[in-house]
Amino acid sequence: MAVDKRNRKLPKGIRQRYDGFEGRFMYKGASYLVHGDTITATQKEMTELKYKLEHGLYLAKSEITLNDWFATWLNEYKRNKVKLSTVLHYQSLYDTQIIEKLGAVRVRDIRGEHIQTLYNDMARNNYSSAYIEGVATLMKSCLKQATKNGIIERNPTDITELPKGKAKAPRKALTKEEQALFMEYAKESFLYNLFAVMLRTGLRVGEITGLKYSDVDKKRKVLTVQRTLLYKKIDGEYVFYEEEPKTKTSKREIPLTAATLELLEAQRHYWGFKVEKIDRYLFCRENGEAMGAWRVKLEIKHIIKRIRTAGHEFEHISPHVFRHTFATRAIEAGMQPQVLKTILGHSSLAMTMDLYSHVLPDTKANEMEKIAGAF
Repeated sequence: MAVDKRNRKLPKGIRQRYDGFEGRFMYKGASYLVHGDTITATQKEMTELKYKLEHGLYLAKSEITLNDWFATWLNEYKRNKVKLSTVLHYQSLYDTQIIEKLGAVRVRDIRGEHIQTLYNDMARNNYSSAYIEGVATLMKSCLKQATKNGIIERNPTDITELPKGKAKAPRKALTKEEQALFMEYAKESFLYNLFAVMLRTGLRVGEITGLKYSDVDKKRKVLTVQRTLLYKKIDGEYVFYEEEPKTKTSKREIPLTAATLELLEAQRHYWGFKVEKIDRYLFCRENGEAMGAWRVKLEIKHIIKRIRTAGHEFEHISPHVFRHTFATRAIEAGMQPQVLKTILGHSSLAMTMDLYSHVLPDTKANEMEKIAGAF
């Protein structure tokens, strides 16, 4: 009988390895092997595998395709560990970039050059470096677990290199003139208050569409970001669902000016009913139902069309531009970067400064003028 590192007897068929425990058993003349972090986990794996063998549910590891393994990896190793939006993102990446080229290939037959070709083709098709990196992260994690499970001996992604993809477009922030022009033509829009609040708070679009009146503390003059509202296709049907903010630092309190409080209060009564139910979103549709980011994008498109029809030039913008515009105005006004980081909900100061370094040249020049008289 095998013993562990402390010389204690182990259950039949189980032995200790450097990275956990290994369980072996025979079934109809064939040997089967499982792994687990603990003895209990290993015994559970052995029991489940025996059940699958006895009921004809077992697929030999040598025959497992990437499609088979990806489904197992996503549902058994990721679904209960990461946010639903992340699971849906992984599925989208797999469906759009991987399934056609590698999905039907057996995992044991996938070589490094197959994956390298996948990445290179994406670069040739003008995908961004960040997007290619996202696909690479998925492949690496998925096949790393396959290695742990003994389906393959080594991870083929370890010998791949990421090609240089399309350069990321510079972040857009409205100039003061563009900001004024947009808001002038947005006056008749039912989302005027939403745009005005985004410009004054830097909220992400999912954060402001998920805002409830109960998140606004008029006495303390703060707004608490507690959720993100998402609209995704789940099991073939598009639905709204809430998630915790993007990161721990994304769950935050944002101080409110008197003007911002007035906008929020005005929105409370915008549709002619009082937004008093704690489960009703403040920025909603006329019937009180939730509103997705796609509706905000559509309204921006309509406003820009009116601006252009009036003879003005105006580039297309996304809802995220309002967040960048808030940060740009904040830096221009002299807000301390550490304070801005907290308001935006960034996880690091470096992230804040990297994103808004385009504002710094003028800011640095102004700061240097402050000490000119000291010499």
